[in-house]
Amino acid sequence: MKRTNYIFLLLAILFAGCAGTQTKQETRSQSVYFDYSNSDDQRTGGIRMIPIATPKGTFNVWTKRVGNNPNIKVLLLHGGPGGTHEFFENFDGYLPNAEIEYIYYDQLESYYSDKPNDSTLWTIEHFVDEVEQVRQALNLKKDNFYLLGHSWGGILAMEYALKYQDNLKGLIISNMMASAMEYEKYAKEVLGPQMPSEVFNEIMDLEANEDFSNPRYAELTTQYYYTEHIVHQSLEEWPEFVNRAFSHLNSDIYIYMQGYSEFGITKNASLLGWDVSDRLKELTVPTLTIGGKYDTMDPKYMEWMSTQVQNGRSLTTNGAHLSSYDDPETYFNGLITFIKDVDNNSFTPVKYD
Repeated sequence: MKRTNYIFLLLAILFAGCAGTQTKQETRSQSVYFDYSNSDDQRTGGIRMIPIATPKGTFNVWTKRVGNNPNIKVLLLHGGPGGTHEFFENFDGYLPNAEIEYIYYDQLESYYSDKPNDSTLWTIEHFVDEVEQVRQALNLKKDNFYLLGHSWGGILAMEYALKYQDNLKGLIISNMMASAMEYEKYAKEVLGPQMPSEVFNEIMDLEANEDFSNPRYAELTTQYYYTEHIVHQSLEEWPEFVNRAFSHLNSDIYIYMQGYSEFGITKNASLLGWDVSDRLKELTVPTLTIGGKYDTMDPKYMEWMSTQVQNGRSLTTNGAHLSSYDDPETYFNGLITFIKDVDNNSFTPVKYD
């Protein structure tokens, strides 16, 4: 009996030792993701200021790498124009667990990056070239480079892919339609009439009179539009990082390119008339389009976009324009699945009726 007890005790110790070794091995394996040893940005915690050559001189843009994955590197293009990387901060709660490397990036004129305040640089052409210079500086390549653009960043991502898709492994267009006219049509013909009629009529009157500085315009759009279609929550529930990002938005470049209106592109704004819907068929790179049920962008149009590219997949969340926050489960599950499918060569396009 004593001998039997001894054997059982010995086996228990051995199994415990194996389990402990396995746990240590798993910890070591997982910790590699956050191991910045021997990298050129270790001392800065992944931050790099990247010089961007322009016709008006060289300026620096801010980037910050999170994690290590040589096969998956996602460059994040924020909205605005003139927004900041802060809109993506809750990605920290989801992508590291999937061991997906991602890179925050403030575009020129935005937050941590240089602000030359030169409107001749506020063009799609400049920002496409800027993304390409960032890609080269970060050594992002065809076998690992994913580009995710949200809102205005989605415009930029589409334009970049139409010129440089041979550099991409995957493309994610988040909460952005391929036509400014269709965006305006959806806002005015679908979303606006969902408001109380007296509210929508007052907003349209203010827009018709170009009375955008009237406090009433901000009051009405904030109460009836932002809380329905930007973040689908009351203002009191909006997260700190979203409020902080809005507080850092560069209104000069936003107004120059987008304008004052929340229902389309204001006349004289540089993005007025922008449309690449007829060119989506040129995109062969695996592409994910993401829309939201309550989005400022038409989720059905976003789904349609995925059928126009040659290798597309669509995801519709139960969130609004910032659906990575107000429906993160759907958003990140779909995003991570897409990236992993492309990475392991199991991606198949999905066609919709």
